[in-house]
Amino acid sequence: MAMKDVLNNVYSLGVGAASASKEQIEKTVNDLVQRGEVKRSESNQLVDDLMEKGQKAQQEIESMVNERIKQFLVSMDVPTKAEVEALKARIAVLEKTISEQELSKTE
Repeated sequence: MAMKDVLNNVYSLGVGAASASKEQIEKTVNDLVQRGEVKRSESNQLVDDLMEKGQKAQQEIESMVNERIKQFLVSMDVPTKAEVEALKARIAVLEKTISEQELSKTE
């Protein structure tokens, strides 16, 4: 499986988990309201608090996944975008120099 596919799957999993979590949290809080364990006036705040905690946890997981991916790419000696761009710039300079030298030889 390509790295892009892996990253897309991780992202999709995170988004799906966030959606499912909100639905589950709302359902659970509504159940608590129906049983009288939570007041209706407190239910929205409880959902918001739980969602905020879930989002923070998701951000931490995404951060850890990103860090692991970076470590993996470094261990596999995959060049960074900046390194590739630097090489492209060097190649362009070399090509220009060669072209100029060839033109000066023909004159």
